[in-house]
Amino acid sequence: MTTQEILVKAGQLVLSLSILVVLHELGHFIPAKLFGARVEKFYLFFDPWFSLFKKKKGDTEYGIGWLPLGGYVKISGMVDESMDREQLSKPPEPHEFRSKPAWQRLIIMIGGVTVNIILGFLIYAMMLWHWGESYLPTQNVKYGVAVDSLAGSIGLKDGDMVLSVNNKPVENFRAIPAEILLREATSIQVSRNGQHLDIPIPDGFKRQMIKEKGTLLGIRIPFAIDSVVKGSEAEKAGFRKGDQVLTLNSQPAYFLHEFRKAIVLSKNKQAAIEVLRDGDTLRLIANVPESATLGIYGSTPDKVFTFVTKEYGFFEALPAGFSKCINTLVKYVQQLRLIFVSKEVKASESLGGFLSIGNLFPGQWDWMSFWEMTALLSIILAFMNILPIPALDGGHVLFLLYEIITGRKPSEKFLEYAQIGGMVLLFGLLLYANGLDIWRNIFHK
Repeated sequence: MTTQEILVKAGQLVLSLSILVVLHELGHFIPAKLFGARVEKFYLFFDPWFSLFKKKKGDTEYGIGWLPLGGYVKISGMVDESMDREQLSKPPEPHEFRSKPAWQRLIIMIGGVTVNIILGFLIYAMMLWHWGESYLPTQNVKYGVAVDSLAGSIGLKDGDMVLSVNNKPVENFRAIPAEILLREATSIQVSRNGQHLDIPIPDGFKRQMIKEKGTLLGIRIPFAIDSVVKGSEAEKAGFRKGDQVLTLNSQPAYFLHEFRKAIVLSKNKQAAIEVLRDGDTLRLIANVPESATLGIYGSTPDKVFTFVTKEYGFFEALPAGFSKCINTLVKYVQQLRLIFVSKEVKASESLGGFLSIGNLFPGQWDWMSFWEMTALLSIILAFMNILPIPALDGGHVLFLLYEIITGRKPSEKFLEYAQIGGMVLLFGLLLYANGLDIWRNIFHK
């Protein structure tokens, strides 16, 4: 990965998290102000003068928000470990959070999660309205699939036409790996040379999918040259737009993935490449640099395959965006569930910190990809924040629901210790997830 790609990924990550954190905290800030609770401070990322564990007489301020990502709103009168014992024994002031009715406190606490869900929905809706929705149907992958080494290990072969996963057709070709994982599939059905085959998926395969993070199944696409970089080795060798690559050093290279495999073996050497041009077969000699790139690009998939594209009007995009938001949330919960119920999915191989999140962004700035990732992170942030863990919004909601149902408020001392325990758990998980990222990058695991 180049320095430019790293900076672009980091820039997208910081901008995305900044948007999410500010809007999440506004979700707490606005209802707090509406209900007359005093908001002392509003911060993006962190307040360098605020310590979670400081003791200061009369300090009744507490930062709410998703602290591992940074950013919080400090509201007077919230019970936490920094509150003075003398202050706890006094009746709450009218402007304090703890003086408000339980239903108002509940709305304040779920405000951040609510905003994140609404944001995810609005981003998806506006993306559908602006760009529409396009995907490649599995049945339109007319040249079959290009398999990686992992897919090949279970018997899949280049050129196989995927029919179904667990005997259930998959409409969107790109969704096949997710279907294998989320449905814990045991077989995949393909057509090979006109014969229908049932390929069993052995135990341990899904674990390897997660560990290796491979493409598994790519699109087999003919390598017809669409453009030649000026001054490149390809131009010097005589390549032209429209040439169809046939072989490289007598090895099959008709399809793009075949060419990529073959060209790597010719680094720092000369390569003899046969191409079809205007019905004639030509043999071109190219010097292959260390990068194994010649400066030729093939046609994009949308020029070769028939994609399904649906355009949305503004009012059509709203329900479609809501549906996509809910489906994304369901799929994320299904992925998280696998960590606890699947024998193959291991937390140490599936979890990741900020490096893993940053790598989800493309190496080149693309607004469509940026907003799609921001919508996904917004939904993930909402779900993680509503978990019933003290120090997260969900922990406060749990205690407030207990108060509403029983009519009894948990003791402030109990809330204080629960807050400390929650913070220890959260920072432990944060260190663990980011530690895994560092370990993987050092040892390439």
